[in-house]
Amino acid sequence: MVEPLVRSLLYIIEIVRFFVIAHFIMSWLIRFEVLNVRQEFVGQVWYGLQRLLEPIYSRVRRYMPDLGGVDLSPLVVLIGLEIIRNFLVYR
Repeated sequence: MVEPLVRSLLYIIEIVRFFVIAHFIMSWLIRFEVLNVRQEFVGQVWYGLQRLLEPIYSRVRRYMPDLGGVDLSPLVVLIGLEIIRNFLVYR
């Protein structure tokens, strides 16, 4: 009974992890003007990821100190997901 639930949670964690990594890479590519959010596809992907991940990032940012222009919330989210994944795998 528990095994399918754990497997489902692990799949969800992997999907969220993929989205966070994609968002992180896109943010750097947009910052260095490799990608342009005015292109239709890039803009849709970027704003879709923003809407999906911003609720998670904003909760993490509440507890983090202000580091100026550096946003470490994606890194904290990835570390948190890895801790949860390890807990589920090695329980």
